[in-house]
Amino acid sequence: MTGAGYDGAPPPPGVRARFIDNGNGLRMHALEAGHEDGERPCVLLLHGFPELAWSWRAVMPTLAEAGYHVVAPDQRGYGRTTGWSADYDGDLAPFALTNLVRDVVGLAAALGRERIAGVFGHDAGSYVAACCALVRPDLFRSLAMMSAPFTGAPRLGPPRPADPIHDELAALDRPRKHYQWYYSTRAANRDMTECAQGIHAFLRAYYHHKSADWKANRPVPLAGWTAAELAKMPTYYVMDRDRTMAETVAAEAPSEAEIAACGWLTEAELAVYAGEYARTGFQGGLQWYRCMTSGLNARDLGLFGGRAVGVPACFIAGRADWGIHQRPGALERMTDSACADFRGLRLVDGAGHWVQQEKAAEVAAILTAFLAGLD
Repeated sequence: MTGAGYDGAPPPPGVRARFIDNGNGLRMHALEAGHEDGERPCVLLLHGFPELAWSWRAVMPTLAEAGYHVVAPDQRGYGRTTGWSADYDGDLAPFALTNLVRDVVGLAAALGRERIAGVFGHDAGSYVAACCALVRPDLFRSLAMMSAPFTGAPRLGPPRPADPIHDELAALDRPRKHYQWYYSTRAANRDMTECAQGIHAFLRAYYHHKSADWKANRPVPLAGWTAAELAKMPTYYVMDRDRTMAETVAAEAPSEAEIAACGWLTEAELAVYAGEYARTGFQGGLQWYRCMTSGLNARDLGLFGGRAVGVPACFIAGRADWGIHQRPGALERMTDSACADFRGLRLVDGAGHWVQQEKAAEVAAILTAFLAGLD
């Protein structure tokens, strides 16, 4: 690690990289645009897995041109941000959603901000953004979620019994397993960092498989949380029981022609991700999954059970994204009860799970219009 920025890939014009101490134990690496004028309203962009602040590279300049100070950090467990430990046998609490919110609150304070105009998150970052708005509506004044619907904080109550879905998936004629529980295993990090095809090729296949470029991504709502329904999803969500994720996506790796045609993620841009994950491994991000599957997040967020997000909120996803359907009924709960001031759901044509990368111009335009409509 040589300093701010990523090796071999300068930020886009108008975007700089720097480190910011967030007061919660992290030296956060962040990309920043529209930083020349300290009077601009601020928006924060939160990435998911396996991503980085780099995921917002094509969205940031447009938001800055619209008059915003735009900051996208590498979150806890990722990239060039330091101050975290990914020891599998260590303390998981720093990766719980409530502490990830504390990271973002600390970042806002370090930026000298008492008000954030918008907190926007993608994938796992969508949950963090939603929890920021849920817990601190005085600070985070609007919310945009992408690809992962927020269904609200669970209500406090007695521990729930073990979910039988895992035994039911394993008992199918074609035995399966759920990717989030696979990601919670000790082996998952090693399976990816030491995969036969190498990290660059693994990530190329992973991004391709979940994008609109993989033409078999034609999502439909699922009827319920049953093994038979979940098995309708692609194998990057409901995996074959005896395959690793690296083996799973290798089976759907893009051709050389498809790689050359991928304008939203060039080989040079992909090399940023590959270089960072080769250096850090994936365990930092996988700790987030473990906080969910262990029940730690549900226990912490139970303090806010029954409370809706009160600030203006919207949701954006690719039309070819299975992620919006992986939890049956999630979209309905998000719009009906989890968000009290829901301003609209936008499905972007020609995009899969990586909507802010696959269709950056469209996403930037939606976000700019959303922010303008708050005035």
